Amino acid sequence: MNSDRRGGGGRVLALFVVVVLGITGFLGYRGELPRWPFGDHYTTAGLIGPSLPPLDPALVSRVAEPALVNITAGIRPYGMGAAGSGIVLSAQGEVLTSHHVIKGADTVTVSDVGTGAVYTATVAGYDSMADIALLDLQGADGLPVARIGSSAPLHVGDDVLAIGNAGGTGSPTAVRGPITNLDSAIVARNAADLTRKSLRGMIEVAAAVAAGQSGGALVDRYGSVIGVVTAASGDAQKTLGKGPNGYAVPIDTAMGVVRQIRSGTPTDTVHIGPTATLGILTSDAQPAAQSAVPAGARIDVAIYGLPAYEAGLADGEIITALDDRPITGSQMLKAALNAHRPDDVVRLELSDPGGARRTVSVTLTVGPPN
Repeated sequence: MNSDRRGGGGRVLALFVVVVLGITGFLGYRGELPRWPFGDHYTTAGLIGPSLPPLDPALVSRVAEPALVNITAGIRPYGMGAAGSGIVLSAQGEVLTSHHVIKGADTVTVSDVGTGAVYTATVAGYDSMADIALLDLQGADGLPVARIGSSAPLHVGDDVLAIGNAGGTGSPTAVRGPITNLDSAIVARNAADLTRKSLRGMIEVAAAVAAGQSGGALVDRYGSVIGVVTAASGDAQKTLGKGPNGYAVPIDTAMGVVRQIRSGTPTDTVHIGPTATLGILTSDAQPAAQSAVPAGARIDVAIYGLPAYEAGLADGEIITALDDRPITGSQMLKAALNAHRPDDVVRLELSDPGGARRTVSVTLTVGPPN
């Protein structure tokens, strides 16, 4: 483990929220789509104000739920697990979900809501900054597929439905509410490892999104997916006297990540395949003036049994380069590792607190992100 956008009235909301990771716990966890009620030529963009039909939660749920999945992720060596949701993109088992649901998972098991079949999943890729991941289900075929809409025509006040595996029960739960912002900026806290992440351009909905719905679908009145549920407001909202809110990544943003993953080309934010880990906790090295200590990613902890520890990397050493790519901080180390996969061998240049330098080769493994 290596750890370290348009809105109502131009409003950018900065909130502290809890990422809806699902259900976490020590030592693990306890046919065709229906016919659409409206023609394909109808869209929310073409029906404004009073001409919009009311959202029927029961009908929309029946349309959307068969194309959802329940996800259970296991993480070694910590004995932790997570339960979340996903959206089926192809009959052969491409599943869209939130990255934090499967973050660092060694095993991912998926149960299809529409068919009841259970599959082992592999991680095709992810963008941790956007909190989006793509899974491939082994041996899947003929799955009900979600109808993917667009987040571009959305308006503040549009009625939407958030659907997912609330509480990790395995049965989809839907919560309804209006869109209250189209460009929320939030600081999300991962309930499992307590890491924080800034997310921007989020769709905010006045609805009580619950644990387990992360990775689920935010859908419009026609059952089209217009967002990927990722977070829910925490205690800060109660303190401010506000009602519960849910947050979703716009589907246009999510599908941009999916297309990049499908291309097979990694970027500084998009990783292809399962997570490749060094097995360290890092912080930015900030040398004082005239210090012999260079800038880089300081190793705070090399976790027992993982690659860095096995290669003899010591707490306090500073990573200054990876395969000749200069590393000046933790985020740069993460970006460099994005281009690698498990079993890759990387060459690290290291400096100890006294300024002595050495080079070490380390074989990456599957595990929690760096």
